[in-house]
Amino acid sequence: MRLVGLTGGIASGKSTVSNLFKASGIPVVDADVIARNVLKKGSGGWKRVVAAFGEEILLPSREVDRPKLGQMVFSSDSKRQLLNKLMAPYISSGIFWEILKQWVKGAKVIVVDIPLLFEAKMDKWTKPILVVWVSQETQLNRLMERDGLSEDDARNRVMAQMCVDLKRSKADIVIDNNGGLDQLHQQFDKVLSEITRPLTWTEFWRSRQGAFSAIGLVMSGLFVCKQLN
Repeated sequence: MRLVGLTGGIASGKSTVSNLFKASGIPVVDADVIARNVLKKGSGGWKRVVAAFGEEILLPSREVDRPKLGQMVFSSDSKRQLLNKLMAPYISSGIFWEILKQWVKGAKVIVVDIPLLFEAKMDKWTKPILVVWVSQETQLNRLMERDGLSEDDARNRVMAQMCVDLKRSKADIVIDNNGGLDQLHQQFDKVLSEITRPLTWTEFWRSRQGAFSAIGLVMSGLFVCKQLN
């Protein structure tokens, strides 16, 4: 089984690339979706976050007011680190179970979409690592346009993450998303061919098919030994 790590900076177009993988039939484990589930009303993650940040982060429905929580954590390093610390165990567990579900289904290639792939030190579990890269200027302009933020607010959100240039230096594959959709699709087609190449033997033995083959070999060996005895 091949676990492809997908990451990038905020407003880099990572979600667009993630959707392209889904449209191509590649299963995607999305850490953002898992994080939203972690904060659902009444969940363990919800209880810990509300206890730490107070009920002022809640809507009248008792669901978390995500924009308000986002403003709080992006304006304070300590609060952002606290939120990440509170949610990390639940997100890691959720990612593991989603990968396991895809393994059981027999998936040979799984894309793991994690914005904080390097910060959470989950890059060691994925190979290859794909980074969607844009310049900081492009990042700021897209973020302001997408979320209606001021330049200062957008800059705070960009600076709250690992520099996208540093992420690019750690990547096995880079998609330059400074251009338009046509350019992105051209690069994506090449990336898709790269990550769907035949599995290495190590990757094969990690797959469901490989595990069943190993069990079959062991059982055959035991049967042969029993017959010889």
